[in-house]
Amino acid sequence: MRHLLRSSVALLGVGLLAGCANVSGPQQASGKPWDIRAVVLTTYEIGQDSGDRAGEFQPWVEGEKLTEKVAFPAGVHDIYTDPAHHILYVVTGTTLSPAASSVTALGMDPRFDLTKAYWIVSAISGFDQQAASVGSVSWADYVVSDISKYIDPREAPKNWPYGYYMITAEKPNQYVTSGGDGPDGSIDHAMSYKLNPALVKWAYDLTKDLPLEDSPALAAERKRRTTKAAKQLPSVVIGGDFASDAFWHGRIMTQFARDWVKMVSQNQSQFVESNMEDAGVMEAMKRLTRAGRADINRVLISRSASNYTEQAPGQTAVQSANDSFSGEAQALENGYRVAAKALHEIVDNWPRFENGVH
Repeated sequence: MRHLLRSSVALLGVGLLAGCANVSGPQQASGKPWDIRAVVLTTYEIGQDSGDRAGEFQPWVEGEKLTEKVAFPAGVHDIYTDPAHHILYVVTGTTLSPAASSVTALGMDPRFDLTKAYWIVSAISGFDQQAASVGSVSWADYVVSDISKYIDPREAPKNWPYGYYMITAEKPNQYVTSGGDGPDGSIDHAMSYKLNPALVKWAYDLTKDLPLEDSPALAAERKRRTTKAAKQLPSVVIGGDFASDAFWHGRIMTQFARDWVKMVSQNQSQFVESNMEDAGVMEAMKRLTRAGRADINRVLISRSASNYTEQAPGQTAVQSANDSFSGEAQALENGYRVAAKALHEIVDNWPRFENGVH
């Protein structure tokens, strides 16, 4: 989903075969789980899977010419697969808990061997106008969650820049991790997830020079913006991913996101994209890795910019949040173009990627 944890990851029991027309069920012939080499995770679709207004899933269905479905009762949408049954195409549902639950359900599904699978999130998001222009695509180097305390700014000290601060801290921009927030310090909150740097660099190097779609609407939006990055043509970048169940917007909250990602990553990342799923995805992957069902070092997150996280000059935050402008169409196309390049490079050269990217 395009913009911006209370991520509840339930380990789901999944005896998941359901009979319905045009929907297949793995293991029916050989009894062996499918050897899955890649999983594409999108977060939503609008209407039909093809032929109408596209969500994140439709570019994959149409671009990959997918026709074979696999029932996924514990998910929100049937899975699609390729003819060789090495790739799964999934809709997780939007926001943190649905995304985490869908990934967990898939990871525990006995029909699929996911131990060597690469997972590619392909979704749209809001971008910081200081990082890249609308239509651009970012490979995440860190995913940062929003677990925090919050005081309404009207009741906060006057010198606080915003009302959010770490759950183990006493004020904004204070980095404190000791003790957890339970009486005995037992509650462990994952605040950030570092993606495999070698894999992220590989994906960026592979895709950084891909031609990306532009449009007159994007060109007009570039003229409205004043930052150097927002005036550039759509491009591929690397940066920090801030995931929150709150669909936030505006200059103050964008500055919070910049400060938050920098602080929580300990100066290892800078805020680029906001979304509502990726911390849930990463928490699920962490647990699936611990269970021997998946490998978190094989996760890639590709987010494309459908909008900015703050208003243009002359707008209020409310006007911008409710603005009809959207780079959704170009973001969907460019996101698919970039993520598909990485997907096919992996699957088409499996002997080179089977043992991971280090």
